[in-house]
Amino acid sequence: MTTTTPRLPREDLKAALAARRELGPDYDEAFLETVVDRIEESLAVRTGGRAAPAAGPPKPGRFTGERDHSLAMAVLSLLAAIPLSAIAVVNAGLPGLLFTCTMIVLVNVTYTYRPRRF
Repeated sequence: MTTTTPRLPREDLKAALAARRELGPDYDEAFLETVVDRIEESLAVRTGGRAAPAAGPPKPGRFTGERDHSLAMAVLSLLAAIPLSAIAVVNAGLPGLLFTCTMIVLVNVTYTYRPRRF
C-alpha cells in the first residue's frame, strides 16, 4: 500500500499570487505570511504532525511571536533590483548600476544585523 504525500494546493497559491498582483506591493507582507503558513501546513501534514528534527537551537523570536523575515527581505530585494538596475544603467551607466547594487546590499546587511528587541 503506497501513500502519497499531499501537495501544496497550487490553485490556492496561484489565486493568492493573482490577488497580490491586484492589491499591489502594500500587501506583500500579508501575501508572504499566507504562503509561509500554507507551506508550514503542508509540511505538518507530510510529517504526520510530528516536529522535524531541530537543526540547532531555536531562534529567539520564534516563541515571542516575532517572525524572521530575512528570506522575504532577500526575495523582495531581488525583485526590486531588477527595475532599479535597469533605471540605473539607462541613466548613469555602470557607476549607476554599482551604486544601486551597493545600496541594495547595504539595506540587506543593515536589516540582517539590526538590533532585536526581546
